[in-house]
Formats: sequence, C-alpha cells, structure tokens
Amino acid sequence: MKNSGIKAWAVDDRPREKLLANSPSSLSNSELLAILINNGNKDKSAVDLSKELLKQVNNDLQKLGSLSVKEIVQLKIKGIGQVKAITIAAALELGVRRTVATNTKLVITKSSDVANYFKALLQYKKIELFAAIFLNNANKIEHHEIISIGGITGTVADPRIIIKKALEHYATNIIICHNHPSGNIRPSAADKQLTQKIKEAAIYFDIKLLDHIIVGEEGYFSFADEGLI
Repeated sequence: MKNSGIKAWAVDDRPREKLLANSPSSLSNSELLAILINNGNKDKSAVDLSKELLKQVNNDLQKLGSLSVKEIVQLKIKGIGQVKAITIAAALELGVRRTVATNTKLVITKSSDVANYFKALLQYKKIELFAAIFLNNANKIEHHEIISIGGITGTVADPRIIIKKALEHYATNIIICHNHPSGNIRPSAADKQLTQKIKEAAIYFDIKLLDHIIVGEEGYFSFADEGLI
C-alpha cells in the first residue's frame, strides 16, 4: 500500500515544516488542523482527515468551534477519536478567547461593535447564553461576563445579578447580549420584558442600559437600532 503519511510527502508540503519555514498564516485551515490532529490512519494523512472534518461543517470554523468533544467524535471520522477531538476543541476555544481578549478595551460606538465582539462566542452555540458588557463613561469595555446558561429554548437572566456585577466593575453603562440557537434573531415577548426590567433596575443606580443584542446564524438584532430601548 502506498504510504499516505505526511512523512512521505515532500518537505515543502508538510504542515509543520511549512509553518517553520514561513508562518502560521501561510497554512490553510486543513493544514493547521492537521498539525493538531498530528497523524492520520493507514489510509489517510492528517491533512486528509482535516479536510474530511472541515467538509462535515461546510468549511465553517465557527461551526466547528461550536461542536463539543462528543459531537466531534460522533462525526465518526476514522482517525479522529476522543483525544484528537479534545485537542481540536481546546485549540478552537483558545481562538475564541483570544478574539474576545483582543477586544477587551474596545470602545463601543455602534451596535455592530457589540455584535462582532460576541458573535464568535455565542453565534453557533446550541444552547442559549446570556452575557453582559460593562462599560465606563467613555463606553470603553471594562469587563464582560456570561451571566446565565440556559437550554435550547431559552435562558433566564436575573436583573439583580447584572446590576450587582455592574456596581462591582464601576460601570456606568451596560449592554446585554444573548444568542438564539434557533437562528431566528427576532426578539420574543420575554426578551422585551426582560430588557425593560433590566433598564428600569439600572436607572435606580444611575446606570444606563445602552442596548440588547441578539446574535444568531442570520446576523444580529439590536434593540437600540430598532428603537426598542
């Protein structure tokens, strides 16, 4: 049988050697994943397995990043078991955290700033998460936090917890954000009621609720842009 392992390839085609000779940005997504996968099976190289994995998620790294270790294993790609799935999930989670950390001191000027900030974190999650951004008087982000984690159909965020966190971080402005796993980004009646409760609670402490952003596969919805806040 012809050796399909990476070691049998020309040096220029090997992902690790290519990265060392050039830079991480010179590698394709499948080549970067191949480095994480490390080795293939008797029939396919690590790059082949990477391409097969990417094909399962329509070459969408965001969707791949939303998969749990169990879900990656359940794709039943021969050569990608639990250990490799753990490595992939951990690496992609680091990428998400790096994106969020890079924007930690971002100054918010419009709704798209918030949507972009949280899209990588929330957009493709299969359960609903509710997050809050705490800003200073210049609308610079001082802190962000996942406030609550729900199920497939919804989550409940306690306004008291949000206000407490805002006071802890000396925030003068708040932006709340959650995802809709269904993909539909239109707010529900419950979303509108919760927004009003948080807005009213914040007023007592001279804190302003600037916006409520809903993110999903279709994009995002801004309460402020739609005049609902």
